[in-house]
Amino acid sequence: MFWIILIVFLGVLLLGLLIYDLTQRKHAILRNFPLLGHLRYLLEMVGPELRQYIVTDNDSERPFNRDQRRWVYASSKKENNYFGFGTDNDLETSPNYLIVKHSAFPLDTAHAGESGYDADYQIPCAKVLGGERKRKKAFRPRSVINVSGMSFGSLGRTAVEAMNRGCDLAGCLHNTGEGGVSKHHLHGADLVLQIGTAYFACRDAEGKFSMEALIETVEKHPEIKALEIKLSQGAKPGLGGLLPKEKVTAEIADARGIPMGEDCISPASHTEFDDVSGLLDFVEKIADATGLPVGVKSAVGELQFWQDLAKQMAETDRGVDYICIDGGEGGTGAGPLAYTDHVALPFKLGFPRVYGEFVKRGIQEQVVFIGSAKLGFPVPALLAFAMGCDMVNVAREAMLSIGCIQAQRCHSGHCPAGVATHNRWLVRGLDPTLKSVRMANYVVTLRQEVIKLSHTCGVEHPSLITPDHFEILDGNLTGISSETLFPEGGMVPRPSEQERVMAKQLMADIDLVED
Repeated sequence: MFWIILIVFLGVLLLGLLIYDLTQRKHAILRNFPLLGHLRYLLEMVGPELRQYIVTDNDSERPFNRDQRRWVYASSKKENNYFGFGTDNDLETSPNYLIVKHSAFPLDTAHAGESGYDADYQIPCAKVLGGERKRKKAFRPRSVINVSGMSFGSLGRTAVEAMNRGCDLAGCLHNTGEGGVSKHHLHGADLVLQIGTAYFACRDAEGKFSMEALIETVEKHPEIKALEIKLSQGAKPGLGGLLPKEKVTAEIADARGIPMGEDCISPASHTEFDDVSGLLDFVEKIADATGLPVGVKSAVGELQFWQDLAKQMAETDRGVDYICIDGGEGGTGAGPLAYTDHVALPFKLGFPRVYGEFVKRGIQEQVVFIGSAKLGFPVPALLAFAMGCDMVNVAREAMLSIGCIQAQRCHSGHCPAGVATHNRWLVRGLDPTLKSVRMANYVVTLRQEVIKLSHTCGVEHPSLITPDHFEILDGNLTGISSETLFPEGGMVPRPSEQERVMAKQLMADIDLVED
């Protein structure tokens, strides 16, 4: 009897669906192919998952291929992250294939039980952040690998907490993103407070920048070690943002200093300055008021801004303490397709153009340079150091380490891993205590690989890596030097003997970081 009822029920259901398909006018496929047409929409819906797990090979997916994701996952879990039976890449005929040129006399990397072994593979920055401009709270970052700006709002509460705890364990900096400081950022890690166009955490009741509010935030949170003025980001440079009022929770409103029940708007540009001189005045004003090092983050578009910035820094007593260059291939959240695909130069083109302007004026040592955008893997990170970076920021790779599966649902609010969502059910699936350890493992492993590659090239510290250590295969059985491929990169000065000695001391005596 049960089966008869079930069959009748399914028959009625299918008949109703058939009638609906034949009479509706919205979808031609369903009207022309009732019932069967639904299979097409089902396959379209699950298409990304089918391609990700069944169809594509290890190197086909974007933004991160299967090999890259596997390396992050294995590293974060302290599992075997080796790959067997040699490379599956076609080295000779793959264009733009990066090769690290090892030294005939590599340096040894200490193993457990040997003198000089460091289980955390700490790599302090070769420069003192804020030291050149004598900021009151200048410091040497303990790690050359740090976590880039991802706000509480774009990420859920457990994801932010996991990252902060992980940064504390790994001894690296945690950038707040432009959403202000939330309670989820306060689990032990040192912070970089990002100041966006809406001035969250440093605004008055009307939404304008407030020095009093900034000072109050900095004094309330001694974890804040530096300030970052965000001019633009790789995912959507030159475009503002909107968080609908429906998504403004009490926690988000508190962290951002905004009222409930209103749309949260981030303008496209800053209101405190509109040219390079105004920017530098603003930098010096907040640096004097807080004593903190101040930097800027930007993607690279027109070059005039960077030429003017380098010129005014060389000719006046004003300047930024660091510059974080984000590539157009970056982006942790969501953005319009036109912007994510076509606006801003990729990192390997944008960074050397900016760095070259500072080299031309001989002031590159006055600035700490940070690279961002898909640099969270050993060889891309090493190339960034060769091009002139002093540190590297990671974002999506850090998301992968805490469970992101690259579902690319960041814009929907339905991230299945509970990372880029505020859905209560999905967020509960992410254990911040467990995931923090995995993120720390990932950062430590990345540092380990970077220092091992540096030793393979015969140098003690990644700051001593130069374009000479790389070659790019062009796919035609020939190679091109990185200096030829990146002309501005050829301007990277070779390390002096003094710099070599200093780098060696840094790696030999980690206590120098506190000087």
